[in-house]
Amino acid sequence: MIKRTLYFTKPAHLSVKDKQLVIALKEPESTSKVPVEDIGFMIIENMQITLSTPLIEKLMDNNVAVVFCNSKHHPQSMLLNMEGHHMQTEVYRHQVNASEPLKKNLWKQTVIAKIENQAKVLEKATGNPASLPSLAKQVKSGDSNNREGMAARVYWKKLFGNDFIRDRYGEWPNALRNYGYIVLRAAMARALTGSGLLPSFGIFHRNRFNAFCLADDMMEPYRPLVDLLAFDLYQKYPGMDVLEKEIKAEILQMLSADVQMKESTRPLMIALTHTSASLAACFKGEKKNIEFGAVIV
Repeated sequence: MIKRTLYFTKPAHLSVKDKQLVIALKEPESTSKVPVEDIGFMIIENMQITLSTPLIEKLMDNNVAVVFCNSKHHPQSMLLNMEGHHMQTEVYRHQVNASEPLKKNLWKQTVIAKIENQAKVLEKATGNPASLPSLAKQVKSGDSNNREGMAARVYWKKLFGNDFIRDRYGEWPNALRNYGYIVLRAAMARALTGSGLLPSFGIFHRNRFNAFCLADDMMEPYRPLVDLLAFDLYQKYPGMDVLEKEIKAEILQMLSADVQMKESTRPLMIALTHTSASLAACFKGEKKNIEFGAVIV
């Protein structure tokens, strides 16, 4: 079942009763309920929203990722369940003890999947995948020949033009992409914890100040989905340079976007759970390949 994403922008008190999320809005006063088991993500954007402690416990019991925004309405922090798998200690041990050759092989698979999805995005957006399919075939163990970087230089120019500069703090439409990446990161972290993995121990990213290195690793092949959404929104709202509430709501819908998983089509949220579960199986020696979803052209 596809879990729901709830987006809160008005002052409210959130509590729990009979396994139901109780939403008590302050202006105008109203009360509504949502089964906690149906929720996958909650985005808390208003600084006047309060949550009861019993609700937080129930949300974590159901592996709900809760994202909190700062006073500028940008996602800043996240709550995740750290007991999301019945064999968590065993999975942790396999993850932490993974050999360097295994991690390099897994990163090679990740980079190939990312470049292939970038090629599909270019094909869908511009009708021409450029040189990306060829670059995907050239990736070596650990991407020692940096085909990821070479693909990025081609990709961004072809998708948004020669003047575009990919920068976290850069000009529009970077903000569209940044917001989407944060949502994707939260979704990936939720999937990883649900598979018993530690989001902080990556296979490539190793920044000691980053608590989500593995989430950053595994979301790489799915970033092109955000890029395609940003491209579509950029075309849909010409002249727009502010992340309005309606645009954020459209970005959140990407979690239900279809991706191709082997012979079947699955929503992104479900695909992420397959990716994380297959990664855990690779760490345990039960599988050799990570299952990534592909952009549907």
